[in-house]
Amino acid sequence: MNLDIDMKQFIILLATFILSSLASFGKDDVKRPESYNYVRGVEAIHNQNYREAYDYLLREIKENPKNGYAYCWIATIDQYNEDFGQGLSNCDMALKYIPKKDKVYLAFSHKLKAEIYKDLNEDGKALAEYDQAIKITPDDTDLRNARGNYNYFLNNYEAADADYRKIMEMEPSNPLGYLGVGRNLLALERYDDAIPMFDYAIKLNTSYGLPYSFRGQCYLMKNDWNKATDDLISALAADNDDKAFRLMQDLNGEAFDTFIAKLKIQSTKEPNEAKWMYYAGVMHEHNKKYKKAIEYYSKAMSKNAGSTIAERIANCYQDLGNFSEALAWTNRALNIDADDYDLVLLKADLLNDSGDVDGGIAELDKFIERYPEFYYGYYRRGFFKDNAQRIDEALEDYSFSIALNPEYAYAYFGRADMYKAKGDIQRANADYKKVIELDSIPGNNSCAQYAFFELGQREKAVEFMDSIISHDSDNPGNYYEAACLYSRMGIKEKALGYLMTALEKGYNRFAHILADDDLSLIRDTDTFRNLIKEYQTKRASENNSTESNEYVEEIVTVPFTKEGGVYKVKCSINDLPLHFIFDTGASSVSLSMVEANFMMKNDYLKPSDVIGSQHFVDANGDISEGTIINLSHVNLGGLELSNVRASVVRNQKAPLLLGQSVLSRLGKIEIDNENQQLKITHQIKK
Repeated sequence: MNLDIDMKQFIILLATFILSSLASFGKDDVKRPESYNYVRGVEAIHNQNYREAYDYLLREIKENPKNGYAYCWIATIDQYNEDFGQGLSNCDMALKYIPKKDKVYLAFSHKLKAEIYKDLNEDGKALAEYDQAIKITPDDTDLRNARGNYNYFLNNYEAADADYRKIMEMEPSNPLGYLGVGRNLLALERYDDAIPMFDYAIKLNTSYGLPYSFRGQCYLMKNDWNKATDDLISALAADNDDKAFRLMQDLNGEAFDTFIAKLKIQSTKEPNEAKWMYYAGVMHEHNKKYKKAIEYYSKAMSKNAGSTIAERIANCYQDLGNFSEALAWTNRALNIDADDYDLVLLKADLLNDSGDVDGGIAELDKFIERYPEFYYGYYRRGFFKDNAQRIDEALEDYSFSIALNPEYAYAYFGRADMYKAKGDIQRANADYKKVIELDSIPGNNSCAQYAFFELGQREKAVEFMDSIISHDSDNPGNYYEAACLYSRMGIKEKALGYLMTALEKGYNRFAHILADDDLSLIRDTDTFRNLIKEYQTKRASENNSTESNEYVEEIVTVPFTKEGGVYKVKCSINDLPLHFIFDTGASSVSLSMVEANFMMKNDYLKPSDVIGSQHFVDANGDISEGTIINLSHVNLGGLELSNVRASVVRNQKAPLLLGQSVLSRLGKIEIDNENQQLKITHQIKK
């Protein structure tokens, strides 16, 4: 569901190409197209309006069928849309019509073709296209790095090494070559040889996070926790490196304690920075220390209230079985980011686990309306309806899920049970057989054990279930699945025994337990009732020891004035009253240098509020540098926010903009033009 990574990779690919082509434009003396549709199409791609770009470029092809450049740009959109066959065809057309002297575009077309073959898992063809691209532009270090990376992931370390060492030779100041060679040595477990390579890469660029991460991984393998954790901190400080983020979650024992201590130190050094307490929360959540995780997330939330942190807190409360708190935090996250439909899925699950099946189904209705082609929404809604005994509706949803994703075993299993309930044994058995075909490897999300039993293969069902538990013996859900299986099989004592183990290990979805028809054999027993009562009481006692964060909605109105087509509102920054333009299209809060200087000179800002610099892209696509500051207090209509990031634009006439980083944190905002006021629906603690 998350398309952000794909989008970023696509934009990076385009940006690399644009920069290289601009750099080579004068040198190659190539005249590229200037026709209206082509230029507008390329502009639309730069502005990330891909549908518009596609339309312009198709018109260009219709008018100028030999414009190879247009085919090249269309192929980039094809790759993004995962239309790989069409993408390959357009790459071939680009290579056919792009002038042979335009080496930049020819090489890029081969590189794009390589990327498509990678997506198709055609490794040999992908490498052949990289070879062609490098043959055309042998001095392009980005291409050599791309081919080196691909060989690295194919475990062709010798071939990867050749490209990385060529980069070192061609561009001694480029850290990528040293990073690549070091990474190969790390993969070969030659840690002492790898570390000097990472050392040198860091010397060449101290703000590049990956060399720190890989060097930290070397130190982890050598059990040097102090150096390892120092490197992970440096990586996260440099650029929030994803690899460091993954590595830190696997720390345990002494390394865990050392890393947490260093996160606290970083938080003390950077008191306005939320990420250090956030990372501490992630570490504790990953280690199932949910209460401690909530403490750290709450500290991060106080510095920078974001939907991701609120969602993390909701997940922790969910794992603790405190569904009312989890719902409250999910609603807070949705107030911050109403467009995050993963939160809608989470809310649906929480409502269902709280016993509000209809509420959960209503949320899934919203999700499906937004993502009508995503199979999981239908499966989940079918599951809820299944447990509510709405058999025909569940059957329909399971069938939709299968139509959208014929490889999802659980949808076949759900549908098989519905066919069985309707007495259609032939169709039920066909679906049970499909489950076994698809779900052949026992794991945490397996369901083949049930299918084996329903087809009369009891021994295989038990064997498969035992394999699931041995795969992850700490997962309470696996013991719950065993309880369900043995209940289906009519083995009462084993079903109760596995249910008790599941509850003891932390399984806490009591509403589901009470509604799950898989447990009908044991539900009327005294042992079952006593177990549920005992563990519900135990969970309630545990949850009562945590702070209550239940919220209710409140509506606040804020007057505005309309001048020249823009809305202006009164807003105080650190108790300084100002008039800001209310701009839902702006991504952040921005001030001009005039206001920032005034605030600094009059103690509305302190030197410690200056965080650093950052590059911005304006509406014209121009990049400019600005200063990032921390606003300790922002007040809009009596609503207080703490620690708000803002950018100081180095333009004396820049307007004061109140953008989404503040507005999204306030809650749901409606514009009442008739009464000239903003209506802000936000949540307050009970």
